[in-house]
Amino acid sequence: MTWDWGAVRDFMPHFWDGLLVTLQALALGSLISFALGLVWALLMQTPGLPHARTNSRGWYPLVRWPVGIVTEFIRDTPLLVQLFFLFYVLPEWGLTFSALTTGVVAIGLHYSTYTMQVYRAGIEAVPTGQWEAATALSLPPTRTWTAVILPQAIRRVVPALGNYVIAILKDTPVLMAITVLDMLGEARLFSQQHFQFTEPLTVIGVAFVLISYPASLLLRALERRLVR
Repeated sequence: MTWDWGAVRDFMPHFWDGLLVTLQALALGSLISFALGLVWALLMQTPGLPHARTNSRGWYPLVRWPVGIVTEFIRDTPLLVQLFFLFYVLPEWGLTFSALTTGVVAIGLHYSTYTMQVYRAGIEAVPTGQWEAATALSLPPTRTWTAVILPQAIRRVVPALGNYVIAILKDTPVLMAITVLDMLGEARLFSQQHFQFTEPLTVIGVAFVLISYPASLLLRALERRLVR
């Protein structure tokens, strides 16, 4: 087996197109997972926490149980199955989106069930005295959450959320299954057209390392800074 630099040169324009799609899926999927995960976490407040005593016990189970069932179902089924469901089944119900949009939604929805647990851990880690101080100051619930609880909770969970960004990056190749031409999709298409597999697959493998490793170093530095 010989290495063909000409194949690398020919593949690079396709690689940059695939890299752009991969980064789009990564950024948008991460934003959806972070935002939706926070919504899930707020709807799944633990009754034992001090703030839960301010909630109405009448409607609380009616909200928590459905959310718990939905998030558990999403977390316990493979991302690829969810991807196929959104891409092939939803059009039969009159909901049609582009392949990239479907992939982004699937990734964001899937990982939101994991970021939800991260947010819940951060909320539960906020000292009880913070809740009591907010109550003593007669802060309304909205002000308590936005000014006291969430800033402290989110600061604690930023490193863990960053780890999921890397996980999402490594899962973006599954989008190839629904015809999204990300890095792997471009490499596969180029390989089939030119019968050269080693060079394009090696290039995208190196690209994933060059993106993931600096990101992990950045997360470690951020974690040390937040600890201080």
